[in-house]
Amino acid sequence: MAAAPVWSVDPRTGKRREQVAVEATAEEVGRTVAAAHAARAALTDRATRAAFLRTAADLLGGAEGPLVEAADAETALGPVRLGGELTRTRFQLRAFADVLDEGAYLGVVIDHPDASTTPPTPDLRRYRVPLGVVAVYGASNFPFAFSVPGGDTASALAAGCPVVVKAHPDHPATSELVASVLRRAAAEHGLPREVVGLVHGFDAGLELIRHPLVAAAGFTGSVRGGRALFDAAAARPVPIPFHGELGSLNPVVVTEAAAAERAERIGTGLAGSMTLGVGQFCVKPGLVLAPEGADGDRLVKSLTDAVSDGEPGVLLDHRMRDAFVAGVAERAGLPEVSAPVTPGAAGEHTVAAGFLTVPAARLAAAGEHDLLLEECFGPVTVVARYASRQEITAVLARLPGNLTATVQLSADEAAGEGRGTELLAELTPLAGRVLVNGWPTGVAVAPAQHHGGPYPATTSTSTSVGSTAIERWLRPVVYQSTPEALLPPELHDANPLGLPRRYDGRLEH
Repeated sequence: MAAAPVWSVDPRTGKRREQVAVEATAEEVGRTVAAAHAARAALTDRATRAAFLRTAADLLGGAEGPLVEAADAETALGPVRLGGELTRTRFQLRAFADVLDEGAYLGVVIDHPDASTTPPTPDLRRYRVPLGVVAVYGASNFPFAFSVPGGDTASALAAGCPVVVKAHPDHPATSELVASVLRRAAAEHGLPREVVGLVHGFDAGLELIRHPLVAAAGFTGSVRGGRALFDAAAARPVPIPFHGELGSLNPVVVTEAAAAERAERIGTGLAGSMTLGVGQFCVKPGLVLAPEGADGDRLVKSLTDAVSDGEPGVLLDHRMRDAFVAGVAERAGLPEVSAPVTPGAAGEHTVAAGFLTVPAARLAAAGEHDLLLEECFGPVTVVARYASRQEITAVLARLPGNLTATVQLSADEAAGEGRGTELLAELTPLAGRVLVNGWPTGVAVAPAQHHGGPYPATTSTSTSVGSTAIERWLRPVVYQSTPEALLPPELHDANPLGLPRRYDGRLEH
């Protein structure tokens, strides 16, 4: 049987642009993984990896024109958005190079023998080592930042792990172009091109997660697809870590005092956040708890005006468009659900943004309205109108894990008056990032960032953004009573590499 072709498709028209590749067979996946595994020794040197990442960032910048053009043709996200995303991706690569230069990620701890402890402490020296080949599954909505050159790839390469990327079918041509840039960067530093592998095809993705030489995986996508891969990773004869970002509702709570203080501004801000990127951000606010009464009405009126002024948009592919249209129609048909601005189809290839309202009491107990507590990918949000503080608590208690949770407070509440502290305490168990008086769309690449959350937001407690994302691809190892001549230089007493470390209980820089 001939291998299935992989087509690049224009979401604006639904037409095929070009055949990019063919889907990888099980044998081809095996060869790609084996080649990556054989190349891992080339990534041993920390300085070489840092230089490789910086060169990759430079080469991506040099190829910005054709890369953005290809990505726009395949995703319809627009050159401005994609240019910004590529800049973010390049910054992320350089940020991980800086992490390598510093070396704190190695977690070096040295304890000398101490006979006075119970039991006696032998000579112990601990640091982190790379896991091996990492499988990366590209995301549909971020062809750069969460795909071939994205955070999973950058952090894995920084850790010293080769990667094999399963390209997302929504942007196969972009994936091939970016992979070629990364391989050129590798070649400039004497690294084999196999440190970055690329395969296409649904079955190839399953073969990849099952391959015995794959040591860990990173995924950004749907709950259904991510859970299937998560289960496959756990069902292997040797289970492997699976760091998946699966789905998030990203709840927002607007207090009565906040609505009274600035209802119009909150409504406008919500509109901008929920429609950003045609509602295709993983941190889009999908559920908003807003008060009943005149102030809540002003918020809804502001949201109505702002969303109504928007233009129809194109989703990443027609399958997502069909799911969005069906999903909002099913939600809008529930009892007591209204649509001040009706979301749904706006043309053969476009969708219109909108939002739904429902009494919060309908969400406080299990029932048919549970559908409103599930993510709907696209430009829609649900505004649940609450009548009491108890209704807020009841709805929050029913939410699954999320990437973000937001509270809009008044100036007095933000200063510590009222119940702002109580709301933060209720939101903290729900999400990995809690925001006050902001909007969750936009994830800064910064050392303190955490992009993750309780299941189903993610399948682990780790982050996929920020410097600590590198820790996903490392494991600690301790050498006990080992002569220094046999130790790696990172664990020598003299600290020849100048690494931050904890030495006999003291933190050294």
